[in-house]
Amino acid sequence: MADNNNMVCDLQSGVCGVAEDEEMEIIDFNQPSKTINLYYVTDPICSHCWALEPDLRRFMEQYGNYFNFHTVMGGLLEKWHDGPIDPANGIHKPADVAVHWREVGAHSRMPIDGTLMIDNPVQSSYPPSRVFKVIQQRFTDAKAAEYLRRSREALFAWNQNISDKSVMIDIVNKIDLDGEAIVNEAEDQVGHQWLHEDFDLVRSLGVRGFPTIIMINEENNGVKIVGSRPLEYYVDGLKKVLNLKELQPKPVPSLSRLLEKEKLLFSKEIEVMYDLGQDDVKAFIEQEISENHYQVNEILGELYIMSYDL
Repeated sequence: MADNNNMVCDLQSGVCGVAEDEEMEIIDFNQPSKTINLYYVTDPICSHCWALEPDLRRFMEQYGNYFNFHTVMGGLLEKWHDGPIDPANGIHKPADVAVHWREVGAHSRMPIDGTLMIDNPVQSSYPPSRVFKVIQQRFTDAKAAEYLRRSREALFAWNQNISDKSVMIDIVNKIDLDGEAIVNEAEDQVGHQWLHEDFDLVRSLGVRGFPTIIMINEENNGVKIVGSRPLEYYVDGLKKVLNLKELQPKPVPSLSRLLEKEKLLFSKEIEVMYDLGQDDVKAFIEQEISENHYQVNEILGELYIMSYDL
């Protein structure tokens, strides 16, 4: 009788026979060690940060297992004054912001209305930044990120003044937290302290504009990427700090799973995540998600889908 000690049943073919593989194989089940700290320096009213969302989301979904992600508030606008606020972009007064935002929205296709900055301008980005810090400190990074996302949707797409107390309370309530308590705490000394701790970190990192992403390895060497860049910039930066030629990206999540997590997605975000053309998005949505789980709308010429849970 033939030696049958090296027999195996193949799971794919269903055929049993002699194993062709070596008797013993060393395999590594360890996940990549998160030795990289990634600092995302941003601000609730930063239009280029809004433009970055599609690429940043895909980067985090596919490569987030390689790094620890830290969102840091940068303090874009303390208050308006007589001098220039952002001379590089020609911004001296709130109405100038509306023009700049519309340009960013048209270029990125992340919808931005902007007329708010003419009719009812945001006077400071510090109040929503403090609310972010309170949620981050009292709850979780994920809950703070949810607040930041809902705030940007409210400001850029829905044209709401996210520095108004009533608007901030409403946004926090909608993420299932106590809006009035959190917004009140954000105005207390501790809210100011936590925000200024972020400002100290921003200065130590040498950041002068938003968005800026800094990746630092365990040898304290890193890369700085300034501005809203395509996905490839961040992947290349991660390779450099890890000193690797190739990375192993995780598969992108299904659209149904992504929508369950994010609640609302604009067309550009779906295009970037799934490598689609603009004209292919609607058919892709219909193919991937049951129609009773979402609604499709349009704003400023851009399609978006929204979970019924929102």
